[in-house]
Amino acid sequence: MPASSLSLTSGGTTLVLTSNDGRLPVVTYWGAELPPTDDLTGTLTPQFVSDQTERLAECSLLPEESSGWLGTPGLAGHRAGKTSTHAFVVQSLDADGASASIVAVSPGLQLTLTVDLTPEGVVELGASLTNTGPDAYTLDALTPALQVPLRATELLDFAGRHLRERSPQRHPFAIGTLRRDNRRGRTGLSATSLMIAGEAGFGFRSGRVWGVHVAWSGNHTHLAERLPGGEQILAGGELLLPGELVLEPGESYATPTLLYSRGDGLDELSGRYHAWLRRTRGERRPRPITLNTWEAVYFSHEYGRLAELAETAAGLGVERFVLDDGWFGSRRDDTSGLGDWEVSGEVWPGGLEPLADKVRSLGMEFGLWVEPEMVNPHSELARRHPEWILGLPDRLPLRVRHQHVLNLADPDAFAHIAGRLTDIVGRLGVAYLKWDHNRDLIEATDADGVRLVHAQTLAFYRMIDLLKERFGGLEIESCSSGGGRVDLGVLSRADRVWTSDCNDALERQEIQRWTGLLVPPEYLGAHIGPPRAHTTGRTHELSFRAGTALFGHVGVEWDVRQASDAELAELARWIERAKEVRDLMAHGRVVRTADRDGTRVHGVVTDDRAVFAIVQLATSPTYPTGPVTFPGLDPDARWSARLDELTPQIGLPWAEGPCVLSGRALAESGLAAPTLHPEQLALVHFERSRS
Repeated sequence: MPASSLSLTSGGTTLVLTSNDGRLPVVTYWGAELPPTDDLTGTLTPQFVSDQTERLAECSLLPEESSGWLGTPGLAGHRAGKTSTHAFVVQSLDADGASASIVAVSPGLQLTLTVDLTPEGVVELGASLTNTGPDAYTLDALTPALQVPLRATELLDFAGRHLRERSPQRHPFAIGTLRRDNRRGRTGLSATSLMIAGEAGFGFRSGRVWGVHVAWSGNHTHLAERLPGGEQILAGGELLLPGELVLEPGESYATPTLLYSRGDGLDELSGRYHAWLRRTRGERRPRPITLNTWEAVYFSHEYGRLAELAETAAGLGVERFVLDDGWFGSRRDDTSGLGDWEVSGEVWPGGLEPLADKVRSLGMEFGLWVEPEMVNPHSELARRHPEWILGLPDRLPLRVRHQHVLNLADPDAFAHIAGRLTDIVGRLGVAYLKWDHNRDLIEATDADGVRLVHAQTLAFYRMIDLLKERFGGLEIESCSSGGGRVDLGVLSRADRVWTSDCNDALERQEIQRWTGLLVPPEYLGAHIGPPRAHTTGRTHELSFRAGTALFGHVGVEWDVRQASDAELAELARWIERAKEVRDLMAHGRVVRTADRDGTRVHGVVTDDRAVFAIVQLATSPTYPTGPVTFPGLDPDARWSARLDELTPQIGLPWAEGPCVLSGRALAESGLAAPTLHPEQLALVHFERSRS
């Protein structure tokens, strides 16, 4: 069978797949859109050199050893301990201009690969495997891949920890494998959200880049691999633990969707992900300004105190009031009560209805914190149903935060928790759940010792789906020790993520910047904390705290009852500003520039308006601060610039009178920047000029 090529084009991207002699397709080209008249068949086939197999090695969408690929295999598994390789033969290939479905077989196995090039230019890649043999097949890995061009010589991925999530780290794309495995049972505080390959020195606005994200909230892997022959790939998938997934005859497994994006610079790659999520989730109402009670009261719940907090919040313009941890069972601290989803009669003798009614009477929605997947050993649930706790047959795993994990894959445990949540949401009229997940899944097995991370992740998804079906208007936040469950799998269901437990605005500048490569601003929970951050001890002006939170889903995490009248007045003005720009945040393109001499510029741009932050992260070696540029605006339009009066007012000539420039001038020449103290920012608004 001769070589045949298939060209998919959408969203400014072309993906060319070539199949040789009926074998699985390989990526011939993935990049900027090409004319349909271009036929790349054979144009990139290298010459034959010494030390090669009888035909050129191929890296298909599912890399196979039988095709000469000696890197990480796309499929690994065995039958009763006997490992065998495979050589899939394509049975059918159905395609249109932007998608393809390939069915292939190997003895005892059937593989289906789906490739969809979305309107945003994102490649959705998935695989499913069916056991067509007579006995069980233990699946160890199913890891699809796309080849990336050799001009990609540098890699970017992310690390992190609690309170400092998604810290960037760069590496040369050298021969070998950079593999980022996450075995924490959730997306992970230290896991990478993206694996990105690009031209040397690529930045936000320059250098071609290619990236992959695994849209999955459990164990996962991302890898970049280069072989001595020059082939290089980005791959990923669910990380299956040994023996976790056994396919009986006729059973199938489908991978999480791999989402690949590309661009000229990180901003374009990022913008494709943002547009993909916005389209798949559909249009949503404006994001309500939220007050969460955690840093205001912690576990100290009392009706009068919380009612006063709600009254103050409503007066500021807050639209949603969320009661955090401590309202249920014996939960006076984090050592007990988790799993007992009954309103505490000790703390709330009249129930939570009076507080919920009070909140709604003030014009706000009522929300609650929950952690449905967890249990304290000191709880009624643990005493009544110890068999529902994930653990080995002879012992429980190490505790984290005095808690263990409930086996939601157990139908009885699932039904119990779903019933309790259904009762609470329905009876109290809860509009919003802050859904937490405060520990890794260490030794997560059932009583027979079977690994259950895969099943637990699917049960979590089912629970959210069930609640959303029962309560059509219910919104859910994905929180997991802060930013530990941030991925596009959970965001296909949840309505925002809690970006980090750290509300320190300086730390948030970094955390929000890099989390925002994947997640659009309106999904990033960003709260205005108190003057002194409880996670770092830093003290910041309100304008810096609020101006940082403005570029996310804005909320308040502060006992505003203790704020001065001047602080309350300023905070109310910031909340009003957040309402003015939230539509911009929910529809605009995020623009970032490289830091220079301690100064950072970032913004959000639409066709008609934009807002940028000029952020002084540290002292500058030059004085005064030099001009800064504002990329991303329509270069042929004229834009009026205005310095926001809520941020420091510095004597700049352009800010004192009408300033109208072309988008090209603003991107190339820019404006004189205010000379700010470290950890201050100024906002600049732009509107398309009609004159």
